[in-house]
Amino acid sequence: MNDSKKRKAETATGVVVDGANKRSKGGKQWRVPKKGFTQANTTAQNIEPGDVGIWATCDMHKEGKCTAELTDIFSEDLYIRQYAEKMYGDILREGEGLEANAGSDEVDIEAEISKEVAGMKRPKSELLFRPLKVDVQCGMLFIRSTPSLNNSNKVVIFFKTQQPIQPVSLVHRICSDAFESSSTKRSRWVKRLTPMTMMGKATEKGLQEVCVKVLPPSFHIEGAPSRKFAIRTTIRNHSTLKRDGVIKQVADAVGPSHAVDLKNYDLLIIVEIYKNMCGMSVVGSDFEKLKRFNLAEIYDPTPKPE
Repeated sequence: MNDSKKRKAETATGVVVDGANKRSKGGKQWRVPKKGFTQANTTAQNIEPGDVGIWATCDMHKEGKCTAELTDIFSEDLYIRQYAEKMYGDILREGEGLEANAGSDEVDIEAEISKEVAGMKRPKSELLFRPLKVDVQCGMLFIRSTPSLNNSNKVVIFFKTQQPIQPVSLVHRICSDAFESSSTKRSRWVKRLTPMTMMGKATEKGLQEVCVKVLPPSFHIEGAPSRKFAIRTTIRNHSTLKRDGVIKQVADAVGPSHAVDLKNYDLLIIVEIYKNMCGMSVVGSDFEKLKRFNLAEIYDPTPKPE
C-alpha cells in the first residue's frame, strides 16, 4: 500500500516512473485510424477536373439539414419522377434489360410487380447525386461551419452529379417550378443553387479546357444567330487568376461574333473559382427573374427598400 502511494506521489511531482510521464515530452499523440480508413479515402471526396455538379448554399450550421433536404429533392421518388424522369426518363430506362414479350398476350403479374418495386428503389436514384463537403469561405462561397471573412453566415455544399443529369436544366426546372408555385414551399434550408457544367483546374490552361467543353453548345453552333452575353465571375481563396483576366479569357473563347450586354443578355456565363478548381456553366436570360437560382428568395423575397 505504501509503495503504491509512493509511486503516485513521484508521478505527481513530474518524476518519470515506468514511463508514466513520457507523454509530456512529446508534443503529438498518435491516433489509431478508424476502421476501413485508407489514404485513398482522404481524396475520394475531392472535386476533380471533369466533375459535374451543383453548388448549394445554406445558413451556417444548417448544412446537415440542407444536405438531407436536397438529397430528398434530388433522389426521392416524387422528385425523381417530377424532375429527372420528366427530363431524362428515356435515358434512365435504357439498359435496364426489361424487354416486353411481343408474342404473348399473357401478363406476368409477378414480373410487373418486380418492375414496380425496382422503379421505387432509392439506391439507383441516389447514385445520380453525391454530396461533398468542401472547405470554402463564404462571401460568395463557403467554409465548413466557420464564419466567413465578410460576416456572411452561409456555407456551401457541392453535389457531384452523374450522367444523364444535366445540372443547368435540372436547377432551372426546380427554380422555375418554385417560381410558378411559390406558395407551396418545398425547401426550408436551401438557399442558392449554382449549376456547374464542368469543373477544371484553376489555371489559364485549365480554364481554357473548361471553355472548350462548356461554351461551344451555346456559342459555336454553325449557322446559329449572334447572342448577347454576360460573364459572372466569383473568385475565392485563389490568387493566380484575376477577375479581369478571367473575363477576358472567357470572352475571347466566346468569339467576336457575339456581343457583350451586361443587362439584356441572352446567355449568362457563370464562372466559379475556388482554390485550385474552377467551374463554368451557361444559363438563360431568366437568371435574374428566378432570383439567381436562390430558392429562399423565390419563396420569400426580400422586401425592396422604399
